[in-house]
Amino acid sequence: MTWAPASPCTGAPGTGLTSPTYTLATDVAPDVNGVARAVTALGGTQTGVEVSSTSNPFTLLATRPKVLRTLPGLLANGQLPSVPKNTWTVSIRKGVDVLSGQPKQVMLAKLEISVPAGADVADPESVRAALSLLIGSLWEQSNELGDAIISGVI
Repeated sequence: MTWAPASPCTGAPGTGLTSPTYTLATDVAPDVNGVARAVTALGGTQTGVEVSSTSNPFTLLATRPKVLRTLPGLLANGQLPSVPKNTWTVSIRKGVDVLSGQPKQVMLAKLEISVPAGADVADPESVRAALSLLIGSLWEQSNELGDAIISGVI
């Protein structure tokens, strides 16, 4: 897998997060189809945020499909019988406090990208454009998404 986030990784600014950076160390992925990183140091202003530990994880995991699917052969009428999807994921695990004096609970943020087989060859520019818009909108709206999650109002 060629996914290799820079370290330190620059995070998106938001309420309480001024010029946030995250130093990433290689972690062990759950299987060979993934790449894992753990946050070992923080930069910028991130009061109250903690780096990864066993009981308080702050990790990043990217996975690819266990088996990359391709297009099946055409039916006698020239139509595809079905179009399988290749699903990629990027996940963040972060220990969070839910009540003072209680053990941390793990928050999971998971992005799933399901790409129809064949699009990687027939329309790579559209795949890249979709990802560009997705990542750009998340970057642009990082603070607003955080506010929505905290307030419950979208």
